[in-house]
Amino acid sequence: MKTPTTPPSLSKLLKGIGPDNLLQLLAKVAEPTVSGEYLHWDKLRHRTPPFDLSLREWWLGLKLQRGTQAKPIALSDNCGTPFSFNLADPIPEKLHEIDLKAGGAVQMPEPVVNPESRNSYIVRSLMEEAITSSQLEGAATTREVAKEMIRRGITPRDRSEQMILNNFQTMERIIQVKNEPLTEDLIFEIHRMVTDKTLDNNSAAGRLRRDDENCVVGDDFGEIDHVPPNPIELPARMAAMIDFANGKTPSYFVHPAIRSIILHFWLAYDHPFIDGNGRTARALFYWSMLRHHYWLFEFVSISRIFLRAPVKYGRAFLYTETDDNDLTYFLIYHLQAIDESIRDLYNYINLKTNQTKALGQELSGMVLLNHRQRDLISHALRHPGFLYSIKSHQNSHSVVYQTARNDLLDLVSRGLLTKEVRGKSFSFKPAKDIAEKLREPGP
Repeated sequence: MKTPTTPPSLSKLLKGIGPDNLLQLLAKVAEPTVSGEYLHWDKLRHRTPPFDLSLREWWLGLKLQRGTQAKPIALSDNCGTPFSFNLADPIPEKLHEIDLKAGGAVQMPEPVVNPESRNSYIVRSLMEEAITSSQLEGAATTREVAKEMIRRGITPRDRSEQMILNNFQTMERIIQVKNEPLTEDLIFEIHRMVTDKTLDNNSAAGRLRRDDENCVVGDDFGEIDHVPPNPIELPARMAAMIDFANGKTPSYFVHPAIRSIILHFWLAYDHPFIDGNGRTARALFYWSMLRHHYWLFEFVSISRIFLRAPVKYGRAFLYTETDDNDLTYFLIYHLQAIDESIRDLYNYINLKTNQTKALGQELSGMVLLNHRQRDLISHALRHPGFLYSIKSHQNSHSVVYQTARNDLLDLVSRGLLTKEVRGKSFSFKPAKDIAEKLREPGP
């Protein structure tokens, strides 16, 4: 990924500019954005300045407006310069939308809030996040293979599948500890879970980088994007991050979503582990959002959005680092990704609702099927050669073994599935005449 062009330094831009000229400049550049966009110098330099300003004067005006609104936090770079952010547009609007759509008494479609079906949606979200978060880090397994591995409880065959299974189990754990404060032990536990059986040196799991384990973040061509802090600083930096995550710092109010996003950035920036930093950072983001009662985040996958345009994800980090540690770039990108992930969830629910309605017309003689059976039959109609197991059905819907077994045997008794013995367990596949069976009138 190409490193963004570093902006001119503020000190050089201010040389030779008197107070009167500064006042005139601020009158012409009255906002920190350009037509609602929070532009980095890398993009601004290709725009035409307003009025009679030069590019450097325009950039200076923007920097001054941003600086007056900047809110510092306890994270600093390798030179001791603090990171900060401001609440420029469109941040306030995006935060308002998150409050309305993701927390409190938000009204969601019936399938998500219905205790009978919500577990299926949670499992789907956990699998999607596990897969895409791993793919961001290089996992090469396809979605279908990964989903079947999780559903059937198959032992991972390679590092990619192990990464995905680790992420899935970690996300399950995040939901369990969502009400607990963040501690060093919890961070180490999360890191051990995401890196289990995937590190070259297994002793590096659940501990900070050591003095002889300096590392850099870069691409396959030797381009260095980020040099993390020295390992000797990591204990103190992690303590500061934990205080921030638990709301002990700073002294001013930080919106919970902003705090969660900065926590994501913070761990990724400090890069405290040899490997698994990105997956741990995204897991901490989920922990923070759920701890602040944004319960919808049990159902959305943020990494799915990052994976669609991984260059944008990486550039959001670089824009912050190359422009005086301005976190606003990362905040805006992340908030847009959250917005897109919520829209994805609504679209998925609408799709499933329409499929259920259509299937309901086909199931005229099968009115007693429960939602889990209807989901399986819907899948079976699209995949006539697919094999199901009690374990896969159990994992797909987060139900106990006996419930899954009863579901499948009931479908066999109705003639919709056939049963055969494979090894020591049963396998089930769609009956050859399943479509005709579904069209038979009820009693």
